[in-house]
Amino acid sequence: MNSKVRFVSSQKTEFFPILRKRVDQYFRDHNLSQKGNEKVILKTIVMFALYFVPYFMIISGAFPLGVMWLLALVMGLGIAGIGLAVMHDANHGTLSDHAWINRFFGYSLNVIGGNAFTWKVQHNVLHHTYTNIHEMDEDLDAGIIVRLSPHAPHYYLHRYQHIYAFMLYGLVTLSWVLFKDFIKITRYNKMGLTAKQRANASVEVGVIILTKLLYVAYMVVLPLVLLDITWWQFLIGFMTMHLTAGLILSLVFQTAHVVEETLHPQVNAEGCIENQWAIHQLVTTANFSRKNRLLSWYVGGLNYQVEHHLFPNINHIHYRPLSEIVKATAAEFDLPYHDQPTFLKAIRSHARLLKELGKPVPAVASVRPKAEAVMAD
Repeated sequence: MNSKVRFVSSQKTEFFPILRKRVDQYFRDHNLSQKGNEKVILKTIVMFALYFVPYFMIISGAFPLGVMWLLALVMGLGIAGIGLAVMHDANHGTLSDHAWINRFFGYSLNVIGGNAFTWKVQHNVLHHTYTNIHEMDEDLDAGIIVRLSPHAPHYYLHRYQHIYAFMLYGLVTLSWVLFKDFIKITRYNKMGLTAKQRANASVEVGVIILTKLLYVAYMVVLPLVLLDITWWQFLIGFMTMHLTAGLILSLVFQTAHVVEETLHPQVNAEGCIENQWAIHQLVTTANFSRKNRLLSWYVGGLNYQVEHHLFPNINHIHYRPLSEIVKATAAEFDLPYHDQPTFLKAIRSHARLLKELGKPVPAVASVRPKAEAVMAD
C-alpha cells in the first residue's frame, strides 16, 4: 500500500474553501456546536437499550424460545444502532465536545465484539482518506469472494456475486468477533500504522484479546450456563443477532460508495489521484433517502454520506440542513451530488453494480459522463 498518495488537480477550484465558509457561517448564524447535543444523548440511551434490555430478558430465562429468538433479532438491531449512531460518531470525535466521552463511547465497539482501534485505522485513516481507491480503501476489501472494485481481480465465482453477496454481508459482525481484528492489528503493525497513531502495539493486542474474552464470557458462556437450552438453540439466536446486524451495517455502507453513480479512481504513475480531495469525495460517495427522518435517525445520519465525508468532524445531527448547502454549492460549481431518493433504490443500484462487477470486463464508468469530466479536470 502506498501511503504517500497525493490529491492534485491541474485546475484549481474554490469549491471546498467556499463550502467550508458557508458551513461555518451556518453554525455561527444558529449559534450551534458542531458536536452532539441532547438529541444524541437520548439516541445513545435508546441504542444501548435495544441491545442490553433484550439481552437481560433472555438471560432471565422467563421467556419461551420463540420470544427469545425475537429478542435476539432486536439485539441485532441494537448492535447496528450502536455501531451506526453512537460508536461511529464517538470514534470520529463528534459525539460530544468532551474528548473523554468520545473515547469512552468509542469503546462501545469492543463491548459488542469488535475493536475500536483497528476500526479507527481502517475507517478514519484509510477509508476517509482513500475512498474507493483499490488496495488503499480497505472497505472495498472483501477478499476474493466479493468484487467491489472494477480494478480488483476477477474470478469466475463473481458472476454470481449479486446473488450470494447479500447473504455474506450478514457475517460482517461475526468476522469482527472471530478473526478480523487480529488480522488487521497484525497488518497495521507491519505497515507502521499503529506507530503513526501513537499507539503501543502490544497494548492494542492485549486490549483485543481481553475485550473479546469478556465478550465471549457474557455473550456465549453466561447464556449456556444460565439457560435451559441446547447449544444449537443458542447458536440459532446468536447467528440471528449477528446476521441482522451484519446485513444492516453492510447495506448502509455499501450503498454509500459501491453504487452505479460513484467512481473508483486509480493512482497515476506519479503516485497521485488527479483530483482535489473534496471533489474526490463527491465523485466516490452517494447519499440515499435524505427525506426519511426515521431511517436517518436510526443509521446515525449515514444516509448523508456526502456530508459525512466532507465534514467527518461534524456530528450527524447537523447533516440534514448542511446537505442543502452542499448540494447547492456543488451545483454552483457544476459538480456531481449523488443522491438516491430511497434506501431501496440505493440497494438496487448496489445489486446492479455487483452484477456488472461480476462480468470479466465491467463497463461501470460508461454511464457517468459528468463525474468522469470532473475527474478529467
